[in-house]
Amino acid sequence: MSGHSHWAGIKHKKAANDAKRGKVWSKIARMIIVAAKAGGGDPGQNLTLRYAIDKAKAANMPKDTIEKAIKKGTGELGAVEYVDVLYEGYAPGGVAIMVEGLTDNRNRTAPEIKKIFEKRGGSMGASGCVSYMFKKKGLVTVKTDAADEETLMDIALTAGAEDFENTGEIYEITCEPESYDDLKAALEENQIPLESAELSRIPDSTIPVADADTARKILNLMDDFEDHDDVQEVYANFDIPDDILSQI
Repeated sequence: MSGHSHWAGIKHKKAANDAKRGKVWSKIARMIIVAAKAGGGDPGQNLTLRYAIDKAKAANMPKDTIEKAIKKGTGELGAVEYVDVLYEGYAPGGVAIMVEGLTDNRNRTAPEIKKIFEKRGGSMGASGCVSYMFKKKGLVTVKTDAADEETLMDIALTAGAEDFENTGEIYEITCEPESYDDLKAALEENQIPLESAELSRIPDSTIPVADADTARKILNLMDDFEDHDDVQEVYANFDIPDDILSQI
């Protein structure tokens, strides 16, 4: 499995865990609040809000919870102030990490993120230290048993996909951000079930992880970031072979 989807695949399985659903909903609610505050409460006129609502629906967030978050963003239910934050650094093995978050207190979040890096044997770096290794892309995944490969590839490439890969368990389809809506719509119109669909940060290249101990440290670090209330997304450029992944 290629590096950019490795964590995505693990993460989506975790998101299905009922014990974490409340935390997932809370994070998406922040995303909706920020999007509605910046661009208004109409998803038809606010693309960022539409993406956030799509994510909420994929996580089975109740409709009234979505609507409440929109109203918080537009000020109808009182003002809530969150700001975007981005942290960069390294995991064990020299793996590059990017952490996107939304926080109401930068002075609290930054040292907490730094502590997580250090606790798991990594280090937080300066702004820009790893971001140049990643590109913003649309990323759609489909289970390999959910669609015929040739048919899916034809639909995807016609709709603007730039890369298509069969990783064994899933098909990974990437595109430029401006083609994301058309790609997602084309797949849905053809009734192809999507495993995930998001705007992501894709690494230009990946770093192979050669031993189980390093792999375990990296995944524990990613877990810790995912569990932090202020963290929205975590991206990395690791590539853990299936035989090592099976050991942990």
